[in-house]
Amino acid sequence: MKATRADINWLSDPTVYRVNRLDAHSDHRYYRTMGEAELKAPMAMRHDLNGGWKFSYAVNVASRIENFYKQDFDCSGWDDIQVPGHIQMQGYGQLQYVNTMYPWDGLDGVRPPAIPVVSNPVGSYVKHFRKPESMTGPVYISFQGVESAFYVWLNGEFVGYSEDSFTPSEFDLTPFIKDGDNKLAVEVYQRSTGAWLEDQDFWRFSGIFRDVYLYTVPEIHVRDLFVHADLDDSYSVGELTVDLELLEQAGNTGAGAKLELKDADGVVVAASEGVFADGKLSIALDVSDVKTWSAESPYLYNVYLSIVNAQGELVEAIVQRAGFRRFEMIDKVMCLNGKRIVFKGVNRHEFNVRRGRAITAEDMIWDIKTIKANNMNAVRTSHYPNQTLWYELCDEYGIYLIDEMNLESHGSWQKMGAVEPSWNVPGNLPEWQGSVLDRAESMLERDKNHPSILIWSCGNESYAGEVILNATKYFHAKDPSRLVHYEGVFHNRDYDATSDMESRMYAKPADIIEYLESNPSKPYISCEYMHAMGNSVGGMHKYTELEQQYPMYQGGFIWDYMDQSIMTTDRYGKEFFAYGGDFNDRPTDYSFCGNGIVFADRKVTPKMQEVKFLYQNVKLVPSKDSLRVINENLFVNTNEWALDVRVLRDGVEVFASAGGEVSVEAGSEAVVSLALPEEVLKASGEYAIHATLVLKQDELWAEAGHEVAFGEYVFEVAAEESAAPAGTIRVVEGDVNIGVMGDGFTIQFSKGVGSLASIRYGSREFIAAPPVPQFWRAQTDNDKGYAHGYDTGLWYAASLARKCLKVDLSVADSGDQATVAFEYGFSIHADLRVRTTYTVFADGSIQVKTDYKGAAGLPNVPVIGLTFKLSADYDQTEWYAMGPEENYIDRAFGARLGTISRAVKDLPTPYLVPQETGNRTGVRRVRITDSQGYGLELNASPSAPVECNVSPWTAFELENAAHWYELPQPHYTVVTVAGRQMGVGGDDSWGAPVHPEYLIPADQDLSFAFTISAVDRRTK
Repeated sequence: MKATRADINWLSDPTVYRVNRLDAHSDHRYYRTMGEAELKAPMAMRHDLNGGWKFSYAVNVASRIENFYKQDFDCSGWDDIQVPGHIQMQGYGQLQYVNTMYPWDGLDGVRPPAIPVVSNPVGSYVKHFRKPESMTGPVYISFQGVESAFYVWLNGEFVGYSEDSFTPSEFDLTPFIKDGDNKLAVEVYQRSTGAWLEDQDFWRFSGIFRDVYLYTVPEIHVRDLFVHADLDDSYSVGELTVDLELLEQAGNTGAGAKLELKDADGVVVAASEGVFADGKLSIALDVSDVKTWSAESPYLYNVYLSIVNAQGELVEAIVQRAGFRRFEMIDKVMCLNGKRIVFKGVNRHEFNVRRGRAITAEDMIWDIKTIKANNMNAVRTSHYPNQTLWYELCDEYGIYLIDEMNLESHGSWQKMGAVEPSWNVPGNLPEWQGSVLDRAESMLERDKNHPSILIWSCGNESYAGEVILNATKYFHAKDPSRLVHYEGVFHNRDYDATSDMESRMYAKPADIIEYLESNPSKPYISCEYMHAMGNSVGGMHKYTELEQQYPMYQGGFIWDYMDQSIMTTDRYGKEFFAYGGDFNDRPTDYSFCGNGIVFADRKVTPKMQEVKFLYQNVKLVPSKDSLRVINENLFVNTNEWALDVRVLRDGVEVFASAGGEVSVEAGSEAVVSLALPEEVLKASGEYAIHATLVLKQDELWAEAGHEVAFGEYVFEVAAEESAAPAGTIRVVEGDVNIGVMGDGFTIQFSKGVGSLASIRYGSREFIAAPPVPQFWRAQTDNDKGYAHGYDTGLWYAASLARKCLKVDLSVADSGDQATVAFEYGFSIHADLRVRTTYTVFADGSIQVKTDYKGAAGLPNVPVIGLTFKLSADYDQTEWYAMGPEENYIDRAFGARLGTISRAVKDLPTPYLVPQETGNRTGVRRVRITDSQGYGLELNASPSAPVECNVSPWTAFELENAAHWYELPQPHYTVVTVAGRQMGVGGDDSWGAPVHPEYLIPADQDLSFAFTISAVDRRTK
C-alpha cells in the first residue's frame, strides 16, 4: 500500500499492516571492496541511529501530541529515552505480564479487529541527525524491531507505517532527506490489529526495542541473496546454487557476478560467474568431498561474491557464510545429511533481567555458550523471529533452529484452558490472510541463508485454519529445502497438512507412546515439554528414554530457557526478581513467567544438571574394569574428546587418570578396558568410578577440560562389622526428663516435649528446636499447579501438631548404651503412627531410627522425615551425597556421588517464588559446622542412604512467602532428614502430578536411620 498521509484508522484495519514499507529481503552484508579490513569491520554503508532520542509518553491515543512530527514543533524540552529499549522498562507506562489472555481482558470488551481505546499507550520519538557524507546515493532506514505498530515521518513528511514487532521494517528516505539537520519522528502504538496476533506468553512491552540504522547501497546492489547449499544423494558432493536479485537501479545493465567459494582456511575450492538478466542471476557449482554442516561439526564455507558493472569493475562485495547440509524426511523420519536427527532442544525467549527483550550481543553469546555447554543441540525461537546475530551465532556454534514466525493469538481460542474458538483469529478470516503471510514472508526472506534453520514454524498457539495453512503452503513453495512446523493442528485435524511433523505440547510419555505405536504418518516432536517452572524437570528421563525406543520420536524442546523476571527494588531499596503483579499490573498471570532452566540474571539453575546429563550424546557406562561407550552422535567419533577417570572411596579421590583416548564411531558402541590398578579397589569402603569425556582443546563455547559426557558406577567393598563404642554411660530418669551422660557429652530427652531436647558436646548445645516428624514440604510451582495442597493439606497439619503417645527407656545390660523411643499419633487418622528411637552410645553418638506406620484412606505423603533446628551459627556444610546440585528422586540422573561443601545460605535455590529447594538424595554423610569447624555430623549407611535438606528456613516459612525478601532473617539452621521425599514432577505446571513411582503412598510403611555425632576441628 502506498500513501502520502498517515491514517489513524490503519491501527484497527487488519488489511493494513504495511504502508510504503520496502519488501523483505535477505540479511546479508555487503561492502564496497573485498579488503580484509573492510570485511571484518562493521558495514561502512550503515549509520547507527541508536542512543538517545527525545521522547513523549501518552497514556492513550487521545492524549498524544499529534503534530510533534512537524518541522516547526520544538521537542527539545522532551525527556530522553534510549533506543533500543522498551518504553515500560524506562519508567513509562505499565509493566504487565500475561500468558494466554489478552492484556486488556476484563478492562475493554473489544473483539478483533477492534482495538482498545482507553488502554493504548503511545510513545512519540524524535531523533535529529545529519546525513552522513558517505551516503551519496539513496538512503534507507531500517527498524529491526518496533512493538507493535508505528508511523514514521522525516522532516515533516510522512514516510510509512508498519506492524509486526519482530522483523525489520524498512523505508526509503531518499525523497525526504536533506543535507544538514534532519528530524526523524516515530509514533509507536502498543495496540493495533497486530497486537491480536502477538499474544505470546511474555511481558507486554512497546517501543523501539531493536537497532535502528540508516543505510545506503552502491550504484549496483544485490537486494536479495538466496544461498542454497545442498548435498547430493551420497551426501558427499555439495550442490551450491546462489540466487541473486538486484535492486532496480539505473546502471544495472550488463552487471555480472563472480563467485568464489572458500573453505574455512580461505582456500578457494570452486568458482563461477554469470551475468544478470532482468536483474536476476543464478550461479551453480558443485563441491566434491564437501565438509558438511551439523550441530556436532558446524563447518562453514564462505561465499565471496563480486558484483561488477558492464566494464567489469567491482561495485559491490558480498561475503555470505554457507553450510552444506540436507534436511529431509526419509521413511517418515526427519534426517540431517541422511541420519535420523533427535532434537535435544529448548525454547528461548529473548530476555534480559534489566532490559527486557532489548538484549545485547553479550547476552546472546552467553546464551549460546551455555546451551552448547549443556548438551542442547536445538532452539525454537519462541515465539517470534530473533535478532539476526542469533542466527549467525547458531550457524557458527552449531545449533539446530526452529525459526518461528511472529504469530500467537492464544487468548482468542483458549479460555482458562478450554478450547473455545468462537472468535478465533486468524482462523479462516480472509481479512487476516495478508498480515499473516506478510509475517511469514518477512521471516523467511530475512533468515533463509542460515544453515542452522532446519524448520520454519507457522507461529504458536493460534488454533488452526486456512490462513495458517496458507502460510505453510508459502513456506513449502518458497523453500522446499526445509520442513514446516505447527502444533495448533492438534486441536483441529481438518488442517493437519499445516505441519510436516506431529508436534504436541506437554504430552505425557504414555500419550507419546500411544501415538508412536499407532502406525503414524508423521514423526513426533514435543515443541514444548518439561515445563521448567520453579523446582521442576522431574521425570525428564521418561521422555529421553524414548529416543532409542522409537525411531519416529525425534526429541523435544524444554519450556523454557530463561526466567522472564524483571529486576526491581523492594520498599527498602533492595533489588529482587519481580514477576507479574509486582508492578500492580492487572490482569496478570503472576509468577508464570518463571519457567527457565536459567535464571533471569543468566545464572544456571540446578535443573540444568539433569538436562545436561539426559541430553548428552555419548553414554558412558563404567564397571570395575571396563567402560561401555555408546556414541549416539550422528557424525563425530569420540576420539574428539579425552577420557578422564576418577575413583572415589567414601567420597575421597584415590585414583585419577586424564587424557585417555577412546575411539568409537558415530552411531556405534564399544567396551574398553579401564585398567585400574588392583590396589586401588582393595580397601573396604564405598567406591564411585567416574568416567568423563572432556574437550581436548578450547572450543568457541567452552574451554579445554569441559565435560561433555559422564557416567558413574558405585559399589561397596565390605568391611568387618564394627563393635559398639566402648565405655559406659550414666542414665538419669527424672519426672520430666531423661538424661544420658558420658565422657564429654550430655544427651537429654523430654517426656513433656516428647522428643530429643538437648545434645551437648562439651559446653556446646546443639539443639535449638527438638526433632519432630515432618510430612510437609513447601509446595513447588508444580505442586500448586495440580492442587497438591488441596488434596494433601492435612499433612501440613500433621507436621505442625502431634501427640506423644508413649515414651520408652531401655538401658543395655552392658551399660554402654541407652535407648529412648517416642511414639506419636496424629489427628488426621487414628491408625497413623511414627516411632522415633534414639540410641545413645558411650562415645556420645546417637543412632536415630524412624519408623513410619501408614494408614489407608489418606492422600500421598509429600515427605516422611524428621526435622530439627540448630543455631544459625552452624552455617557451613560438607556433604557426601548425590550432587553437587540439589536433586530429587525423579531428578537425580544427572547427580553424582561425591563430596561437596556449601554455606547453608547457598543451599536453597532462589526460584522466583520460594518453595521446596536444596534437597540431596543418596546422603551418606553431612557435616554441619560453624566457622571454627565445630558442629554435628549425620551419617547413614551407603546401603540405606537418606535424603537431607539443610536450610535457613522451615518448610512453613518457605510455604508462606511469595518473594524471597518476605522470608525472615536467618536465626536457625533447619535440618530435615527424610527417608523419602516425593519427586518434583515437570510434565506441566497446571495439572500434571508427579509420576506414580515417585510418590509416597500413605499406607506404605517406611523406615530410615542415621547417626548423629560430634564434629570438631580435629575430625573435620
